[in-house]
Order: sequence, then structure tokens, then C-alpha cells
Amino acid sequence: MRSHIIIRLGPTDSAPVPLPAGEPHRELDLRPDTTALKFGIGQILDEAAGHGLQISEVGVDLLVLAVAVQAADTRISRVRNAEDSFTREIGLSVPVSNPTLWAGVSDLVERMLRFLSGDLWTISFRPRPSGMDRLAPPRRGLPLIGFNRVALFSGGIDSFVGAVDLLAAGREPLFVSHYWDAGTSSQASCASHLNREFGVFERRHVRARVGITAGDMASFGSEDTQRARSFLFVSLAAACASALPAGHRIIDVPENGLISLNVPLDPLRLGAWSTRTTHPFYLARWQELVERLDIADQVENRYRFKTKGQMLDEVSRREFVERSIPSTISCSSVSKARWGGQAPGHCGYCVPCLIRRASELRAYGREPTTYVGLPQLTGTVDPRTAKGEHIHSFELMVERLRVAPNTATGLVRKPGPLSDYSADEIKSYAEVFREGIAEVGQAIRGVHAIAS
Repeated sequence: MRSHIIIRLGPTDSAPVPLPAGEPHRELDLRPDTTALKFGIGQILDEAAGHGLQISEVGVDLLVLAVAVQAADTRISRVRNAEDSFTREIGLSVPVSNPTLWAGVSDLVERMLRFLSGDLWTISFRPRPSGMDRLAPPRRGLPLIGFNRVALFSGGIDSFVGAVDLLAAGREPLFVSHYWDAGTSSQASCASHLNREFGVFERRHVRARVGITAGDMASFGSEDTQRARSFLFVSLAAACASALPAGHRIIDVPENGLISLNVPLDPLRLGAWSTRTTHPFYLARWQELVERLDIADQVENRYRFKTKGQMLDEVSRREFVERSIPSTISCSSVSKARWGGQAPGHCGYCVPCLIRRASELRAYGREPTTYVGLPQLTGTVDPRTAKGEHIHSFELMVERLRVAPNTATGLVRKPGPLSDYSADEIKSYAEVFREGIAEVGQAIRGVHAIAS
């Protein structure tokens, strides 16, 4: 049965929304007090205006849609609402400035979200209430910086390296972040490092605090997988790009090729290392979407053919990055250290941590980061435990590629289609996958997953 979420824009947005009989719905009001939009939208609109930028109304629509997606992804339980305890059927009704324009891309958005989250999405668009033609505040003065791209800034290594390379090259990026939980301190620390190295960082940084709680909307049960959360992140960047001049509306999505491809490490895995934020198929769909909405010119991942170790090795200001790395976050769950009575920190054994460790060892021959759950990559670990399962999976893939390196070409196609790319590009994706696995293999050569 499909679960519906109806987005409202204040007290005047009260017209009934037709729904199939018997299908439950919840409502989420983004403007209950008729002032600023809630859930981070008003915040990023206001911060953009303070930087001399006015986000387009279609950009505002995208932000409203992104919050709707975030609400559905976090407030509809898979166990309670999916027949197979995973694949949810989700319906969204979203008020927008141009329903005709949005109706023309609804199938594309649904396809993107299905790829991202594994759910079945149905999205309908309706007009905003009367008197809401303009929701974006006008810019407050002229931009102090001639921004020529928008870059995602998460507080992780890849986005930090991306920021350093852009600023060192004299580019003028506007950095976009969102936050809700533990990532906030990492973003602030990384911003502080960049501020000291390159100048006043806050002049080129906007943020949005986005999260929907049970108090905001009666939920269908909470959901922690958050596989669709990256739709929000790229939407924030795309909305900000809509405020830049044509030709400069570039969305920079920095992530290493190994994580981007999200190839399953063994037959029992479905490739869920992380969300599919930067998978080539997904970014190609974003390129299609921003072109059809005319809010950006280009979606780019400059590091799609680089391993994380290569990124650290080749970054413009290598020593600065090495000093700053401990402030970045890669761990899939920094809070799980609390289970063992330790302070939050990198566990050292999840997939992102293992890739991070391999990159540090490749670039520096040491690990600047402290890993609280698995301090040293030595000895033995049980593959049936959390500390050993991913090491074992990497061991299997290292051996598989050693025996048959050409299988990489087929493996990189497993997580999603690469039909948007040339034969040479697919060859490069296979090569970065082999290089990335070899990088991790070198790092874990002193530890062995053996069942006790």
C-alpha cells in the first residue's frame, strides 16, 4: 500500500488533494506561520540573499521537493510499510511555481529516487497557493565574490580536498552544506582550516539544517537507512546554482571513483557501501534534470577517475591537507563508538573507514586519523563480526581481481547502468575500481579475517 505525504505552504494551502481510496497520508507544513519556510529552506534562501544571490523560484520548488523526499525517507518505516520490509511505495504531492514544467520531469525524478533508495515513488505537482508567486527573498546587495560554481561541502575528506583544489586554483566556488547531527562539528572544523589557509570562508559558504521529527509530522514510523538523503544535498547545490549567471552554473560533486561506483564486494552484498550520491548513472540523471529545469549548466565529479589515495597524493596543498585530515569525517557511524564506552570517532573497520585508511597509508605512509574501534590493521579479525566482515569482503575482491583483472569491466556495471558514457570512460571506471581495491588490499595486508 502506498504511503502519501502532502506538502503544505501555510494556512491558505488547504485545498483537498485527491488520493486513492484507502491509502493513508500525512501532511507536512513548510510555512505554518506564514513567514520563512521551515526545515532549512528559509535558512539557505536567506544566506544566499546575504551573499548577493537570489535563488530562482524553480530552485525553491526543488528545495520543497527535496524536503518532501527527506520527510518520506526518514518518516516512513520500511519494516512497517513495505510488503518485503524494504521496498516502500511512496506518494508525494508537492506545490510548485510551475506545475506544467515539473509534470514534464516527474518521471525522471521518480526514476532517480528509485535508483537512489530502492523504493517506488509517485510524485504529483500542484500549483502553489494564491499570492505565493515569489518565495525567494531578493538579494541583499551585489555579490562580494563572483561565484563561478557551487561545490558540495560535507566535512569529509573528498569534499575537503575538492575545496582545497578549487581555492588553490583561484576558482570562486560557493560551498553548500547541510547538517543535522554529528557532521556539524566536522564541517565547522574543516571550514576553520580553510578559513586560515585561504581567507574568509564564511563569505563563500551557505548551510541548511534539515531534519523532520515526529513532532513535525505524524509519521509512518521512523527509518534510519536514509538512502535518499543525497537527493537533498545535490538539490541544495542545484538551487544555489540557479542564482548564478548562465555559463557559471556548475555543480561540483567531489568524490573518489571507488566510492562513487559502489560495486558490490562479494555476491552477498548489494553495493550498499554508502548512498549512491555520486554514482555515474545518478549524476547523469541530475545533469538531465537541471538542464530540463534550466537551473544549472553542468554537474561534475572531477575525481571520478581517482582513488581516495590519489586524491590525497595529488592535492594542491599536500602538507596542509595532511595536517587537517583529522578534522574530516568518513566513518559510516561515528557514534557507534559509544557502544563500547568510547567517545565518538572513526571506527576503523566500516567500508568508508577502510578506504580512508588505505588512502592515508598510500599518501603518507601513516594514519593521521585515530581509529577507536580497530586501532591497528594487524593481527586477525573474525569475519562474522562487524570488525571483520568488511575486511573479509575486501580480501575476497582483492583475490578476485588478482586472478582475473579484466572482470573489473563487468563489475563496474553491476550497481547501475553506464550507458551515458563512452567506451574509454567505462575503461577508466574499471581502472579506478581496480586501483581502489588494490589500494585497500595493500593497507589490509597485515590483518587477516579468520573465523575463530
